Parts: sequence; C-alpha cells; structure tokens
Amino acid sequence: MTKLLLRALAGETLPVPPIWMMRQAGRYLPEYRATRAEAGDFLSLCYNPELAAEVTLQPIRRFRFDAAILFADILLVPQALGADLWFVTGEGPRLSTITDGAEVAKLKAPDAIHDTLAPIYETVRRLSRDLPPETALIGFAGAPWTVATYMIAGRGTPDQAPAHALMRDDPEAFAALMERIEAATVEYLSRQVEAGAECVKLFDSWAGSLSGEAFERWSLAPMKRITAALKDRHAGLPVIAFPRGAGTAYEGAHAATGADCIALDDGVTPDWAAKHVQTGGCVQGNLASSHMVTGGAALVREVRRIREAFSGGPHVFNLGHGITPDADPDNVALMIDTLRETVDA
Repeated sequence: MTKLLLRALAGETLPVPPIWMMRQAGRYLPEYRATRAEAGDFLSLCYNPELAAEVTLQPIRRFRFDAAILFADILLVPQALGADLWFVTGEGPRLSTITDGAEVAKLKAPDAIHDTLAPIYETVRRLSRDLPPETALIGFAGAPWTVATYMIAGRGTPDQAPAHALMRDDPEAFAALMERIEAATVEYLSRQVEAGAECVKLFDSWAGSLSGEAFERWSLAPMKRITAALKDRHAGLPVIAFPRGAGTAYEGAHAATGADCIALDDGVTPDWAAKHVQTGGCVQGNLASSHMVTGGAALVREVRRIREAFSGGPHVFNLGHGITPDADPDNVALMIDTLRETVDA
C-alpha cells in the first residue's frame, strides 16, 4: 500500500491526514541530546551517517510519525560550494561572507559539491533501508533566497538586510549567487532522491522578507525551476514548498512553485488557507509551535480545528514552523493521539 504521506501529496483526501513535524529530530528529545554529545558538535553529527540516521529515526521510534525527514542543515550546501561554515555555541551558524561578484566566481561549480556531501547521501541510504515500511522519507534543502541570506550576511539576521542591500547595490552579483545556489540545490536534492528520498521539501524560511515582484522573482520562481528540474530527472517526484511568511501570497503558490504541496506557517488561519490555498492542491500545516510547549486543552482544540478545516482536501498535518527545544515530548504525543482519534469521538 502506498504510504500515507505520498497519498496525500498525490492529492488524495484521507480520513486522518498523515503527520510529521518540522525539526522532529531535535533538542526537545533527550535521546537526541545524548547522540549529539556523542558526535561532539553539530556539524560532526550532520556528517556522521550512522549518528545522523540515528537521530532521524529517534522520533519515529518514539511517536510513529508517518514520515521521517533527513537530519542535516540547509547550510551544508554553501559549505560544499566552498564557504567556510562553523557553529558558535548558543548563537548558531557562521559563514564566510559573499559581498561581490568576484567572491561568487570563486565558489565551486554546482556539480562539484558531491564529494563534500557524500556522507549526507549515505545517511539517506541508511534511512531508506532502516525506516519502517509504512514511513515515508523526506529529503530537503534550503531554497535559494534563504540560503543566500546566510551566505551574504554570514549569519542569520532579523530582517535579511545584507541580502536586500546586495540585491539593490550589485544586482549582477546577487543574481549570480542565486543562480549558483539554485543549480547546486538541484544537484543536492537529485542525489538525495537517487539515494532513497521519496519526496523533497524546499524551505524558504525567510521568504516573508520579500514582497511583490521581488517575492515572485527570488522566492517563488527559483523554487519553480528547482521543482521542474527535479521532476524532469525523477518523474512523479512529490515536492513540498515552504515560502514561510508569505501571508496572502500563499494563494496561488502551487502554480507559482510547481510544488505538489504548500507548507503553511501559522500566520494564516486554516479556514482562510482551506478556501484560498488548498484549492490548488495539498497543504501542510499549520499548528503553532507554542502548543508543543503549553499543551493542554488548547492544544487539543487547535488540532481538531485544523483537522476539520482541511478535511475537505489533501492535507499533511504539521507545525507552522519547527518544534522548539523547550517543547514537552508528552505534548507531541497528545497532538498525534488527538489527530488520530476517531472524528466522532
């Protein structure tokens, strides 16, 4: 039988939607913290296929999600292209910066990334072998705009101002960087699929800092080209696109990205999204991550509300963003139990 996630992504309306959770392998789980300590640091964990597969499998063992998502990081692609990458404890990632066309030109060719990323593909192969037969495997990458914001600023920023500045002041260098990231992303995701990923997701986490023509040109259009290239290489491959923060611009996003499913943040209501986005195809989301911390009756009510709002079409239940380190695993279990309860309970 086809896996529930793949059925939903193909457009099937299911009595109970499949469920997985962004960042479901992470710091809220004690077993993850133990494995990360064994690895020594975050990048060592990402590049160790045995341990990366282990942390990917941990939430599947504990919660029986319908899908696992590869444990990796969106900044591995910049590193594979030649950027320096390191993590500062308590502060997050740091990258060497790209500030002009000459620095873009020094980056590796998109098809030269695979030696660096070979351990990631091995992790996918291990997961394809070791996951339960009913559990789908999701590969992923950052979308070009979001990856570019980190490469230009060298770190996460509140408003992605450095990337906006380069876009404005040196549009040729900015476009060249975006093109390089886009081509590398196709290569990276294609290899994940060859290794066993059954669908892929593009995370454009900072799409909401773009608007109007810039949003269409630098968020939606690159995702559409990546999706088309992947589907050309891998016929029937399901793709999930997440232009986080898009607001009312989520409407029409299926056509604008070519994706089979649009992931929604919690900035839009399920009722609005069912009327304006789900008409285009499968949607994913969109429980507020804060419910994983607070739990209780409010969590139960919101899970039921989201399930009901999207019950008329294909839906993958998920959070509106990643689970936070202060979440209570018991609340994750409550979310899943509530979603899977009989509708007339």
